[in-house]
Amino acid sequence: MMNKIKKVVVVGGGTAGWISASVVKKVLGDFVDVELVESDAVGTVGVGEATIPPIRLLNNMLGLSEADFVRETKASFKLAIKFENWRVKGESYYHTFGAPGKTYAFCHFHHLLKRAQMELGDTSNVWDYDLNYLCAEAGKFGHIKTKDPVLELPYAYHFDAGLYAKFLRKLSESMGVVRTEGFIEHVEQNQETGFIESVILKSGQKVSGDLFIDCSGFRGLLIQQKLNTGYEDWTHWLPCDRAVAVPSERFENTLPYTRAIAHDAGWQWRIPLQHRNGNGLVYSSHHYTDEQALDTLLSNLDSTAIGDPNFIKFRTGRARKQWNKNVIAVGLASGFLEPLESTSIHLIQSAATRLLQLFPHNGIDQKLVDQYNLESQREYEQIRDFIILHYHVNEREDTMFWKDLRNMDVPESLTHKIELYRANGRIFREQNDLFLEPSWLQVMLGQGIEAKDYSPIAKTIARDNLDGLLRSLRTVKNDPVPKLSTHDQFIEKLCGR
Repeated sequence: MMNKIKKVVVVGGGTAGWISASVVKKVLGDFVDVELVESDAVGTVGVGEATIPPIRLLNNMLGLSEADFVRETKASFKLAIKFENWRVKGESYYHTFGAPGKTYAFCHFHHLLKRAQMELGDTSNVWDYDLNYLCAEAGKFGHIKTKDPVLELPYAYHFDAGLYAKFLRKLSESMGVVRTEGFIEHVEQNQETGFIESVILKSGQKVSGDLFIDCSGFRGLLIQQKLNTGYEDWTHWLPCDRAVAVPSERFENTLPYTRAIAHDAGWQWRIPLQHRNGNGLVYSSHHYTDEQALDTLLSNLDSTAIGDPNFIKFRTGRARKQWNKNVIAVGLASGFLEPLESTSIHLIQSAATRLLQLFPHNGIDQKLVDQYNLESQREYEQIRDFIILHYHVNEREDTMFWKDLRNMDVPESLTHKIELYRANGRIFREQNDLFLEPSWLQVMLGQGIEAKDYSPIAKTIARDNLDGLLRSLRTVKNDPVPKLSTHDQFIEKLCGR
């Protein structure tokens, strides 16, 4: 048992460090002191520019004005991810943040549609009933003021991660977070407990604390280098181990979605910001040389490259304990899941939120530590399975990369989910799974998995009424689209330009 937690030290800046510092200080206020140690000499990976809707909860909790946030971070709005060439070359599908159709008691909409397809010969698909998809395709965006869940338009953002970190730094310091500039040369550890007591900077300055948040990136300065926590390697399921990123000039129209474009041995992201495009290629070094990867990326840009390429090495997996002794690893220090579903910044947000829910104000309690680690493990594993789904269920015959992924063994948890849906269309959300049923549905359908049956509850709607119901839903979903601004018009108006 330690003394009361009076001071939290965040090791490392960037998005992970400043989210952690701002959240802890915002919620706990004067209850704890927060000091963040970072060195301008240490760069950040800084490619995490696409997010998912929970980022809005974080921004709201921190009291950020959406207009200020969009202006300061050069943000755009995100309705979906468009997956291109994943099942087969030349084909695409969307994973949107919306839900198709309308959910009925104990019966998701896709069961009604499946019945209509099987019994009535209906040729529509789930995306025809998805407002996010319809707006993404039309390049439209807006805040739809409605209490009708059928017309909700859930969204997230694309933004410059470096500018977001600066934005949060300014907010954090205004709340009382102390920033200390310096390179950490030594970490002091209690010989009896193994707890971290302080970090010593190159200048000789000592920064002491009761609880340490390790945001030192892939180095894992505290969680791995000092505490030797160990790492659970998942590269046998997710073999991509490299990325190369390069910015390019702003594209003419700012699309309200991320593009994920599959290539011979990996995939390319394309993220539209107000001032530039974010581009990168995630790839397997066993199938592409760095030169091949860079050539593939540069020859598939929509606009002219404006910076030098940044090569990043990584190992997919997670720290065996994301909370060890008095150190909580956040961001890349806690593990790495490739940015296919834009979960990197969410995992930072989730870790900081979980820490607050389990904050050990009277000293480190192992029961709190164990609960934190259990929830973190589940979260990582569920996201891992969702990402594997995109790779494993493919029908590409053109390269060994895709053939090997199709033929590999996958986690039993994922196999069960696929087989259950294929048999009868059922999708059950695991406890606290980040991705809801519509997300699993869209990726399964997009990757070519077809359900053989549907829920018998779909039979409760009279056959004669089913066609009319579907036509009515399509009309309702399409109605707002022509009334909305273009994505660029909305951004310009929001930012007061």
